[in-house]
Amino acid sequence: MKTFVCIKRVPDTSEAEVKVDATGKDVDSSKFSFDINDADNYAVEEAVLIKEAKGGTVQVICMGPADADVMIRMALAKGGDSAMRIDDPRINARDPLQSAKALAAAIKGQEFDLVLTGCMSNDDGNMSTGVALAEELGIPHAAMVKKVEVEDGKIKAHRELEGGVIEVVEVTLPAVVTIQTGINEPRYAPIRGIRQAQKKELKVLKIEDLNLSEEEVGAAGSLIEMKEFYIPEVVSTAEIIEGEPEEKAEIMATKLVKGGLL
Repeated sequence: MKTFVCIKRVPDTSEAEVKVDATGKDVDSSKFSFDINDADNYAVEEAVLIKEAKGGTVQVICMGPADADVMIRMALAKGGDSAMRIDDPRINARDPLQSAKALAAAIKGQEFDLVLTGCMSNDDGNMSTGVALAEELGIPHAAMVKKVEVEDGKIKAHRELEGGVIEVVEVTLPAVVTIQTGINEPRYAPIRGIRQAQKKELKVLKIEDLNLSEEEVGAAGSLIEMKEFYIPEVVSTAEIIEGEPEEKAEIMATKLVKGGLL
């Protein structure tokens, strides 16, 4: 099995204050720390598990700046064989369709069986890059997958639907699969793997290397335009009701009645 796995460098905003930058069209990321996108981490683990079970190779693809190399090397340390990083500011990475076009250009012309991506990114959350990537490559896909069974020339993908319902579909290879969190338990990179990862190939590509033009992947040719970022205005606050259970129940009932909710 020859597998590509697409990963994204995303900010960790769990303990950082999010502020809109001076342009009003992005957030100030100067105080953020960055790491691999959560769902992509599971995709890396799934790719390595498939390699361990079926043999083959795992090639990592990332679109981002040089700072992403640490994250890429960690994916290589876990079992990836080589990597490509697309680093070109002319690519409108905010548009998932143009991101998919750039990723597809890096994959086209190479032999592969499977392309894995995370089902969504922690920052933009569009849930569309993986699906658009399949369209760009002209191959079938399965999205929001919680289990992958590899068979001869096909896979069985267990997709998570609304309400906890699982749909099982057969998909002919080659195919794109977007991975849902919880499909596996991502491993920690061993010290030996981290050392070996420093020697593995990591190509850096520009749009010329992808045979793309700026018109194809730049902001001018995008169907999406970022108009404005803003922090939502707080229009109400929560009230904590103190006291014994009976007292709190009486206060709550009174508020519900006065509010016309009962």
